[in-house]
Amino acid sequence: MEVLVALPIIIPLLIGALSLTLLNNHSAQRWLGAIGTAILLISAVWLLLHTLEVGIQVLEVGSWPAPFGIVLVADMLGAIMVLLASTLGFITALYSLKTIRKRFERFGYYPLLHLLLAGVNGAFLTGDIFNLYVWFEVLLVASFALLILGGERAQMEGAIKYVTLNLLSSALFLTAIGLTYGLVGTLNMADISVKLASLEDQKMVTVIGSLFLIAFAIKAAAFPLFFWLPASYHTPQVAVSAIFAGLLTKVGVYALYRVFTLIFTADTGFTHEVLLWMGVFTMLTGVLGAAAQFEIRRILSFHSISQIGYMMLGLALFTPLALIGGIFYIVHHSVVKSSLFLTSGLIYRLGGSFELKKLGGLYRKHPGLAILFFVPALSLAGVPPLSGFFAKFILIKAGVEVGSWWAIGIALLVGLLTLYSMIKIWNEAFWKATPEPNPPVPAPTRNGLIYASIGILALLTVALGVFAQPMYQIAEIAAQQLLNPAAYIEAVLGRTSP
Repeated sequence: MEVLVALPIIIPLLIGALSLTLLNNHSAQRWLGAIGTAILLISAVWLLLHTLEVGIQVLEVGSWPAPFGIVLVADMLGAIMVLLASTLGFITALYSLKTIRKRFERFGYYPLLHLLLAGVNGAFLTGDIFNLYVWFEVLLVASFALLILGGERAQMEGAIKYVTLNLLSSALFLTAIGLTYGLVGTLNMADISVKLASLEDQKMVTVIGSLFLIAFAIKAAAFPLFFWLPASYHTPQVAVSAIFAGLLTKVGVYALYRVFTLIFTADTGFTHEVLLWMGVFTMLTGVLGAAAQFEIRRILSFHSISQIGYMMLGLALFTPLALIGGIFYIVHHSVVKSSLFLTSGLIYRLGGSFELKKLGGLYRKHPGLAILFFVPALSLAGVPPLSGFFAKFILIKAGVEVGSWWAIGIALLVGLLTLYSMIKIWNEAFWKATPEPNPPVPAPTRNGLIYASIGILALLTVALGVFAQPMYQIAEIAAQQLLNPAAYIEAVLGRTSP
């Protein structure tokens, strides 16, 4: 059953290649996108259930044993992330059936979407630090192409900042990999963990860990190098913005969780203190930026930054409960933020604008749309009984246990400011009267599939709150594996750490 580990990478690559051969057949591309991502979702569910039942899964590519060959590894965190990516990929494909125009399909929208999913899943499943870099570059190429699809000026300006900062991150990442290999002579992450632990010069290990921290923090859009995100996420097609917000920064967060629980754990007093400060400032700068915006997608983009801070807080506190909260928060935020971006696209289709001052009266005209916005908006702000409440509650409780009162205070303040931003959107777009003159509204079309795709995500955030216990238990298993990496090392290398 080890082949299950490879399916989340193989499936999107095969479907993407097939979609490329059908570039001029728009109908086939659309349905191949929906069916392909549905198959990917089934394989991800299968992988999670199998990992939950059997334990950590390892596939030795080409039958070369680690650390000499490339391995794919699915522990609980990796399986959770693959399921999350596959779910969002499927929802995005459904949404795209009604929103992506033929000219974007001619430019390769669907092959690029599949390539992006392959890169994201590859990053979540690789057990090799250099191949983590390779999969980062795969998803960077795909995401850049999706970002500039259409070639509008705002897209190009955002893409320049996006690529510049991400290339800087890649250069730092590659430098850190080279230094690591020079120090221990291996690229397998489990083997690196074993060998770094036996080194006498731990100061050099801390230096290399700092390089990895900066590289991954840039990709996660953490403070202070986060400005590429609000400059770019509001410019592409809404479906692209939604999957970017749900997945791309989470790959950076996942990488932070992976290397700072498996590899760089000797000097947590320094590295995790830096993570704590970065997390707190990421929360603050993001939410203050959102409070100053009056365009829906810009507000959501800045909130993507602020919510990354909560995830970093879970890693920085580095206790079992904190890691559970961090993992729970990753799942919650990916679902909610993708839902809100997709909802913003529906607001544009029905209201004619993304600008709050040009919107109004949507609650009376489109009550279904109001509900689809209201549920994830309250969840993002942490209102019970939705998923955001439990994710925040677990993190706050973890902070109380270790006495990190100032971080808790800022996290609570950011939650209140997040609620303010969501209320601002509600009041301006839904509650106030329709402004005069009205912006031009696109011709009415059938939006049933759009409503359905957003509704699935809204139901997910409700389910994650109402039925939080199963998600908590899965996150608890993942946190235990992160805090006790001996099982990961033994599964990959066939031996325990010294």
